[in-house]
Amino acid sequence: MLEVRFHGRGGQGAVTAAQTLAEAAISLGFEAQAFPYFGAERRGAPVQAYARIDHRPIRLRERITMPDIVVVLDETLIPLERVDEGLKSDGIVVINTRLHPSQVLLERESRCIAVDATSIALENLKAPIVNTAMLGAAVLAQDEIPLEAVLLAIRSRFGEKLGQMAADANARAAEQAYELSVEARSLSGLRIDNKAVWLPDWDDLPIGTWLTPDERSGMSIGPGSAWQNPTGTWRTSTPRYNKDKCVRCLRCWFCCPDVCIHRTEDDHVRWDLRFCKGCGICANICPAAAISMERGMGDG
Repeated sequence: MLEVRFHGRGGQGAVTAAQTLAEAAISLGFEAQAFPYFGAERRGAPVQAYARIDHRPIRLRERITMPDIVVVLDETLIPLERVDEGLKSDGIVVINTRLHPSQVLLERESRCIAVDATSIALENLKAPIVNTAMLGAAVLAQDEIPLEAVLLAIRSRFGEKLGQMAADANARAAEQAYELSVEARSLSGLRIDNKAVWLPDWDDLPIGTWLTPDERSGMSIGPGSAWQNPTGTWRTSTPRYNKDKCVRCLRCWFCCPDVCIHRTEDDHVRWDLRFCKGCGICANICPAAAISMERGMGDG
């Protein structure tokens, strides 16, 4: 049995990638299954998806804990999640990164396939949706499903939903990733600390919330806890601010969904990039073109 675990963020297409890989396998006569695992269902939040492929009927239904292949759609997840946890001794990590695989730091040394899927997606799809590019790279990690079957599944799925142009663009992204992927051994030694869990005190509960004292132990979230979730690691683009163009209308400050834009004393603005997801709303709403979005995790 071939077991593949996808790590991505909401909006990158991890679930669709798992489903497309399963469809490619089924078209060749394999048994296959694909399903997601969600936490917070919002764009940019970490998600996992799973695909199992076998010659025999698959009776398992649980999450994949010992994958043969791990596909990482966003390299910023590596310091946050144990993406190679449970990877089999001969398993392979396929990662979207500009780094050479020999420069990728994981918890343990592994076979690693690297490809700059974000650049490929931006070139072909005009958006950082990297699932089909990563499928092209993942083909190199196994011998069961050839590239041709994956391309047919991509064309079928995207053509039916989005039309021929979308099908061609996604298939082209997969082909380019297949050709540009590089394999080597990764680095080892990454340490991921256990996250501290914040529990509210009884006095922290907002007015109007009713709980009996016996229910306090069940609380896991509360007011003021958002600062513990640095969503700035989610972005692929960073806002650039031209202070000279700014007319100080403060539309960006008002519309920022993550409240990461702050007013200065002279009614200009600044960004707290620990929480900026790079959604681009501020640039779209600015009437003076004082804000632009540039690829990367820069300083803003």
